[in-house]
Amino acid sequence: MTETAAVLAPDTPAIQLTPQDRNPRLGRNALFSIALSLAVIAAVFHEMGGLDMRRLLAMVPESPMFWAVFAASYLVTPASEWLIFRRLWGIPGAGMLALLRKKVYNELLLGYLGEAYFYTWARRRVSLDAAPFGAVKDVAILSAMAGNGVTIALLAVMVPIVGTTRLGLDASMVTLSLGVLVVVSAIAMVFRRRVFTLPRAELTMITQIHLGRIALTTLFNAMLWHLVLPEVQLSWWLFLATLRLLVSRLPLIPNKDLLFAGVAVLALGREQDIGALMTLMAGLILAAHLLLGGMLAIKDLTAPEQPA
Repeated sequence: MTETAAVLAPDTPAIQLTPQDRNPRLGRNALFSIALSLAVIAAVFHEMGGLDMRRLLAMVPESPMFWAVFAASYLVTPASEWLIFRRLWGIPGAGMLALLRKKVYNELLLGYLGEAYFYTWARRRVSLDAAPFGAVKDVAILSAMAGNGVTIALLAVMVPIVGTTRLGLDASMVTLSLGVLVVVSAIAMVFRRRVFTLPRAELTMITQIHLGRIALTTLFNAMLWHLVLPEVQLSWWLFLATLRLLVSRLPLIPNKDLLFAGVAVLALGREQDIGALMTLMAGLILAAHLLLGGMLAIKDLTAPEQPA
């Protein structure tokens, strides 16, 4: 009885338990964040040399609707990921900023480096019983699988109607690409219990959000192109945006941008306008990466993230 009282005595200091996957000393995390910020600034200066902002801005339509749709198109991916992790972990609004950093790191530095950053951010900021690596991994894998599924469906619909020749696609290369997509998706499904960490209901939710993101991205691309060249019907741009999604997802097709531009010229017969449009969109997306990356890097260097 005495021993029990001693254990329950109010004077006894409480013992704080730290999850095993978290490091109470954030020195390494701070150095990692500073290194990423410096790398982003270096990438910004490097890419700025090849960007002609005056020429880009001269090509942009005057309608403010263009910038609204462009912003929505740029933010749809991090917003969809925020919605996913909000449902999984209940992340705060600050998680959107972390996901924007993830996008910038992937685009300007190295693919999947953003996932590594977001993983370290989640370990420090989100109250979980275990390491969040499994959820980050599942979200990334399901993103690829959703894209593969959409590509297979588009091939099944478009190729019989239009034909690979009119699309400018090599039939044998399309067959090999389709085989790769089917095999990769099949392997993931056969070994899903070993590949995925989250429960089935959450995997279904993540897949649905990814499919919605793909649909919105395609729609926003068509709207942007229509705002630049309004004389072309929106239905044509929707078709071409869907075709671009298809071409971009085929793993063995070389020179995808050139292939899509060639198909667009064949469909619309406006070679100069299509070339200018593709240049405009690529330049604006790169400019958005550089602007956002520079702002985030300067913020991180002048006011580093404080530990939660």
